[in-house]
Amino acid sequence: MKKRSITQCMFCGSTRFRDVFEYVSPPEGETGFNFIQPSTYHRQIIACEVCGHFYSMHQMELLALYSGEYNNSTYQDVAGMHRTFEHIIALDPEKSDNTGRCNRIESFLRERDLKHTPASYRVLDVGSGLGVFPYAMAKRGYDVIALDPDPKAMEHIQDYLKIPTLCSDFFEATPSDRYNLITFNKVLEHVADPVAMLRRARSFLNSRGIVYIELPDGELAQNEGSGREEFFIDHLHVFSFVSTALLISCAGFSALEIERLQEPSTKFTLRAFLT
Repeated sequence: MKKRSITQCMFCGSTRFRDVFEYVSPPEGETGFNFIQPSTYHRQIIACEVCGHFYSMHQMELLALYSGEYNNSTYQDVAGMHRTFEHIIALDPEKSDNTGRCNRIESFLRERDLKHTPASYRVLDVGSGLGVFPYAMAKRGYDVIALDPDPKAMEHIQDYLKIPTLCSDFFEATPSDRYNLITFNKVLEHVADPVAMLRRARSFLNSRGIVYIELPDGELAQNEGSGREEFFIDHLHVFSFVSTALLISCAGFSALEIERLQEPSTKFTLRAFLT
């Protein structure tokens, strides 16, 4: 396998890094991907000494992940996706990351637009996975389209959840509409170039549109050790507060708000609204 190598920070340009964690076996709870052999497992987490951004020096074949291996390894099949979706959607609202996410987004939209009505918002959710977020927003009355490159995920969302879908790599998708809200919920950390992915959202956004992003917070997670989910192998990037701000700026957006929190699931998260 080809090992990822980082010599310059893509956010601040620094060439100075510090070692954070080293792994010679998968941490407890990490998804076991079929294309990674446990006998050759080795990776490192390094951090930029200037902006604090974390990089995973890994052995992951990105094309295998994007072609559906993540969902295959995590849920096995479409029936497994249905079961996991039903478990998540049935969580007590106080214990649901997604309920908190939807509440926060809706609160922000109402504060910004006193005439806010859900039906007037055209929403594009990028990297929808199980479809928990688009389903919940559709139940609140928003006009949502789910985008994901995995055909199994799109089958699950379109046929089981009855949410319109666009099965495509976001870098290859052609905008047929302009959206009031574009969301990247725990997506940008999975791609090699999150700046390019976020920048591409500009061509899908209408003139007064908002982008919402959620990212793993490495600054808080590192204090609790190497076993944190934020540092699992499928996260190529783990963000700091500063690197989040730099990501937004490099992609051509302005931050309306950046905040950090620990979610009910215990995940440390950075979230931001952009224009």
